[in-house]
Amino acid sequence: MSKICVLQHHPDEGLGSLELILREYSHMPEIRHLNVGDQVPATTTGFDALVLMGGPMSVNDEADYPWLLEEKALIRAAAAAGLPILGHCLGAQLITAALGGVVAPNPVGHELGWWPVCITAAGRIFWPEIKDSFELFHWHGEYCSVLPAGAELLLSNVATPVQGFSIGPTILALQAHPEVTAPQVVRWLETAGTEIPATPHVQPAAAMVKGLSERCGQLVGLAEQLYRPWLKQLER
Repeated sequence: MSKICVLQHHPDEGLGSLELILREYSHMPEIRHLNVGDQVPATTTGFDALVLMGGPMSVNDEADYPWLLEEKALIRAAAAAGLPILGHCLGAQLITAALGGVVAPNPVGHELGWWPVCITAAGRIFWPEIKDSFELFHWHGEYCSVLPAGAELLLSNVATPVQGFSIGPTILALQAHPEVTAPQVVRWLETAGTEIPATPHVQPAAAMVKGLSERCGQLVGLAEQLYRPWLKQLER
């Protein structure tokens, strides 16, 4: 059993379906709720892996959220130690910023809703069993504009060129939300959906919730496939 440090940045952006997947693989998540004052661990001692969740803030908002600096330092320490690291949305951007890449506002604006992504040639090697294009749930306005050194682009789409990347076998960064559940989608729409201006890449709320339970149910199986190469690193 692996002990996994989970850094959560917002009460509505928890592990979602990933918690069930981790427990099915007999891994034990320990969640640090940074938004309510939990501390970023000073070192990686005692943990076997690091998982970074999403959040409404930018990785560049260090003046407003000083713990972002501590989080980036922990990511660098975990990478140097060879620990498996998994990031979602803000978490993927934190990996980018911590390891020398650049995070910037997406030129097309926000990407919200159910949109397809495409696997790159490197992604086909990383996920040999997954089809070339599939739908994920998106909720972001920034993206990884410059990848860290050594990163392999795994996923892309029209709105966001970098939808996923890996660094070696142990680091996986996903811009979208394969972990999202139906209650999370509803909550995000309730709390932030009306604050975001409409663009060609922002779905109407009615489209986001159409068949929501079924969509999220199907997403669990896809998420397990996406996580599988990373989960294998926990067996070392």
